[in-house]
Amino acid sequence: MSIAATVGGTPVWVHEVDAREDRLRGSRLASSLPRRDTSEGRQLRRWLTQLLVTERVVAAEAASRGLVAHGAPAEAELLPDTTTRLEIGSISASVLADPLARALFASLTDAVDITDADVADYVARNPRRFGSTAEVTEHLRGAARRRAFRLWLDARCAELVELAPGYEHPGDPRQPDNTHRH
Repeated sequence: MSIAATVGGTPVWVHEVDAREDRLRGSRLASSLPRRDTSEGRQLRRWLTQLLVTERVVAAEAASRGLVAHGAPAEAELLPDTTTRLEIGSISASVLADPLARALFASLTDAVDITDADVADYVARNPRRFGSTAEVTEHLRGAARRRAFRLWLDARCAELVELAPGYEHPGDPRQPDNTHRH
């Protein structure tokens, strides 16, 4: 069996990536997916590998903290709109579909807060965006919590995940299918 990645030394098998891709290709999204065995199709597999390893990192951390999914915040509470999904990134947003990941998000970011000066500065720069200071505070606190979660998740994945050749991060400029050029 071939390994696509390891998370803390535990393998993520290629057949797991295959199964995730097959499930996606069997969904209502199938017509919008790139064809297999193309550059874009390989990028999709890299993205799916990122999702699988991130799910494992989240599950391991949640288990180590003794967290359960019951009582987790609703997905819409953490990611209320498209902008917040883009802000946190596609992998993090996808992982947060799982209530256990949302419980971890809450645990990791519960102490994240903003200052009155942050709110005043934002209101000065955006005087008409929100109707009340409370709305600004909620908006800024949500953004700060998403940023803290994303940074923690990126650092934890960097620490625990090793990707096999062909399963590099889709944005890695060293992999042959990367199309992001400057």
